[in-house]
Amino acid sequence: MPETVMSNTLTCAGDLVLLISTDHKRYVMRLQPGQTTHTHFGALRHDELIGVPWGGAVQSHSGHGALMLEPGLTDLIQQLKRGTQIIYPKDAAYIVHRLSLRAGHHVIEAGTGSGGLTTALAWAVAPTGIVHTHEARPEVLNVARSNLERVGMLPYVRLYQADIEHGFKAAGADALVLDVREPWLYLEHVRAALKPGGFFAALVPTVNQVIELLRGFEVFHFADVVVEELLLRPYKPTPDRLRPDDTAIPHTGFLLFARNIDAGEEMSRWQQRERQRYEARLKARAELESQAQQRAAERADGGKKYPRMPLP
Repeated sequence: MPETVMSNTLTCAGDLVLLISTDHKRYVMRLQPGQTTHTHFGALRHDELIGVPWGGAVQSHSGHGALMLEPGLTDLIQQLKRGTQIIYPKDAAYIVHRLSLRAGHHVIEAGTGSGGLTTALAWAVAPTGIVHTHEARPEVLNVARSNLERVGMLPYVRLYQADIEHGFKAAGADALVLDVREPWLYLEHVRAALKPGGFFAALVPTVNQVIELLRGFEVFHFADVVVEELLLRPYKPTPDRLRPDDTAIPHTGFLLFARNIDAGEEMSRWQQRERQRYEARLKARAELESQAQQRAAERADGGKKYPRMPLP
C-alpha cells in the first residue's frame, strides 16, 4: 500500500490562494472571513472560498469561473507590488540553486528592492533560517516589508535600512547576495560577513560591471568563479501544434557566483583553465616582443657581436 501523506485538501481561513480565470488572469489573495476581492470577472466573497477543495472551480458573483490553487513561488514573485525593477523568477530560482540554500541557512542580501529575490531566499531557508536584507531607501524598504508580509515570508526576514558602505548588519552567513550597482566595492565587507568558503552571488546588467567584479574577485581571494546568463523560451502547450511562444525572456542580467577562500592562497593556482591559458599566451607574447626588440637593437648597433676567433 502506498504511504498516505496527510495534508489539508480544503482551503482554510488565512490560506494564501491563487485564482486563475478562464482567460488565464491570475490573482493571489489571502482568505479572510468577511472580505471580498473584486476582479475583472466579478466579485469573490472569501466566505464562499473557504472550505473549497484545492484544484476545484469557484464562481464569482457574476457567474464566471476560476480555478482555486495553491500559489507557487513564481506567482508570489510576479504578484508583488513593484517599487523598483523586480528580479525575474528564472534568475531568482537559479540563484537559490547556485547558493545551495536549504532550511536553517542564514543569508545576507543587499539591494532588497521590492523583495522579489528576498521572497525566494526566505522561501528556501524557512522555517528555521533567516534572510538579513539591507536597503538604503526607506520608501523602498517599506514596499518590500509589505510584500513579504502579504506572501507570508516576513517572519523569516530581518530588514535593515542601511547602506552597506561600512559593512553588513550580520556575519557568519552561509551565503551572500548583492544586487547593487557596484558590487566590487563591497567585496572586503563580503569576506568579513561570509563564513569561510561561503557562497557568493551577484546580479549585474552590463558587461563592464562583470569585468570589474571579476577583477575584484582576484584582489579579495574569491575562487570557483562562474559567469552565466539565463535565456528562457516558453512553448505553446498545444499537443498538435507544439511550438515556441511568440515572446521569450532573453537577457535579464549576468549572474556571477564565487566562493571566498583563504587570503593566503596564491590566486593563480585556482584560476579557471581558460584564464590560465590566456595568461600563458600573454607571457609568451611578451617574451617574443622582448626578443624582437633585442634583435632590433642589435641590428641598429651593427649586428650581433661575436668574439674574435684566435688565429692558428
